[in-house]
Amino acid sequence: MADLFPMILLASATSLVLAPFILRISRRVGLVDVPGSAPHKRHIAATPQAGGLLLLTAIMLTYAVLRPPMDLPVLGILGGGALVVLWGLLDDRYGLRPVLKLAGQLLATAMLIAAGVQVHITQNPVFDLPITLVWVVGLINAFNFVDSMDGLALGLASIAAAFFTLVTVDSVQPVLSALSATILGAALGGFFFNAAPARLFLGDSGSQLLGFLLAGLGIAYVPGQAGLPQGVSWFTPILVLGVPIFDMTLVVTTRLWRRRPVYRANRDHTYHRLLALGLDSTRSVLLMQVTAVMLGLVAFIALDATVLIANVMFGAIVIGGLAALVVLERAPEPPQTKEPMPAAAEKEPVRR
Repeated sequence: MADLFPMILLASATSLVLAPFILRISRRVGLVDVPGSAPHKRHIAATPQAGGLLLLTAIMLTYAVLRPPMDLPVLGILGGGALVVLWGLLDDRYGLRPVLKLAGQLLATAMLIAAGVQVHITQNPVFDLPITLVWVVGLINAFNFVDSMDGLALGLASIAAAFFTLVTVDSVQPVLSALSATILGAALGGFFFNAAPARLFLGDSGSQLLGFLLAGLGIAYVPGQAGLPQGVSWFTPILVLGVPIFDMTLVVTTRLWRRRPVYRANRDHTYHRLLALGLDSTRSVLLMQVTAVMLGLVAFIALDATVLIANVMFGAIVIGGLAALVVLERAPEPPQTKEPMPAAAEKEPVRR
């Protein structure tokens, strides 16, 4: 664990130092999110959206300076992450067609698979490959969906990276622990500029990068190396990333139920539903982040439980999540004019 602290510190410091320069570059090249350019964009001033460039640069520089252990899976995760950032920056600047956005996500996922980062639940490629695609592309867009308020997605990613650091230390996977710690540090440094009121938006490049990196960690995490049975660990990544997964499930369910295009942005996310239920902006964000911490704790506790107890715990959480989904789906959508404070514009997962 002591070897990980310098990585967290350096990645955090690098993000903090680089952010002002990336802000200036973003403004010069027109990589900004303009208020009112879409109905859901309620922020006040034109804001740079180069979060992906900041996070990726901080991670790469940390690796270049400290040279932690690396293997092919980590190279695949970082290489695919670089592609996601490039594709996201092009989309943020010019707006890509839906098919091109999906093509970039699939290509990055293919890089993961080529590096050996693949689900092995059934041990049958006919089933495991589609599961891998759904997991990675789903989480890329889940973080894109949940990026609906300043600091929300980056905070959730920080929490997830922290728990991945812990569980990979527990599973004796130091290479993944180093990557998790570096992601945590980069996210913490970027949070200073992304917290409300944000001076830097994640943009598609940042939110999709977070989803991709964490999806890759979730697949590469193999607790069996520490002797943990699959029956108590198969759902660990699901719980660690439970809040973004829940938010995407809520949004997709709501839009399909109300016969709206899934790809068209709207104020129907978990955050907006909490506002409609009477919570203010700060407490809505905190509730989602505290929930993420609690889910991560349950995931860690389940690793020491019997297979039966662990799965009963997971089943209870799933039932609670379904109940929360019903409650929030029935909550009214807040009016467009009642955003309580400047918020990061929701980034559509497929098109603008």
